[in-house]
Amino acid sequence: MSDLPENLRYTKEHEWARSEENGSLTIGITHHAQESLGDITFVELPEVGSRFTEGEVFGVVESVKAASDLFAPVAGEVVAVNEALDLTPEMVNETPYAEGWMIKVKPDDPEAINSLLLATEYSAGL
Repeated sequence: MSDLPENLRYTKEHEWARSEENGSLTIGITHHAQESLGDITFVELPEVGSRFTEGEVFGVVESVKAASDLFAPVAGEVVAVNEALDLTPEMVNETPYAEGWMIKVKPDDPEAINSLLLATEYSAGL
């Protein structure tokens, strides 16, 4: 997949995570996930301050085709939510790796991102 950013880490459930300079992780869904869902009509995200364990459901994406749970790639606390998705959920379709991000998390273990898939490993599983 040529459109898969190499600087991100991925899950088998089609979430991505990006390390930020302040130690937080920005999380969203992959191009493959948004493409499979079709036109996204609603994104339900957690409140800032919510805590999740790795693999726990942190939200839901609804599209014209289906609703799909979002799974936390790492354990941690939500420090920011992309509130723009309330009014423009289609940003997830348009730019899933940029403006379509979903949450920012302060991970319990700063090294946890290293256990996620590399782009080559993720794309091999598609």
